[in-house]
Amino acid sequence: QVQLVESGGGLVQPGGSLRFSCAASGGLFNKNVMGWYRQAPGKQRELVALITSGGTTNYAESVKGRFTISRDNAKNTVYLQMNSLKPEDTAVYYCYLRIQFTDYWGQGTQVTVSS
Repeated sequence: QVQLVESGGGLVQPGGSLRFSCAASGGLFNKNVMGWYRQAPGKQRELVALITSGGTTNYAESVKGRFTISRDNAKNTVYLQMNSLKPEDTAVYYCYLRIQFTDYWGQGTQVTVSS
């Protein structure tokens, strides 16, 4: 049974930083894609950033240059460093894992950017 455990998030002022981590366990394969999506109130869930087990990354245009995704394959953990946060980054952030053709989701973590 695959499980994703998220940590991080919270309340931060505009221009501040936060760091997420997400640890995966159970039934994992060497090749997978991990990352983060987010969903703001009244909006659809959207991609934030993805990283393959080989280290290839993909970012939403809105976070390029501000967010950095990384991973530790030995720990099956993905990280998201978020800098220069804006009020429009406020959302619930979900950890994501894709193994072959199956998607898995974390429980979601609230990020609020407000002064």
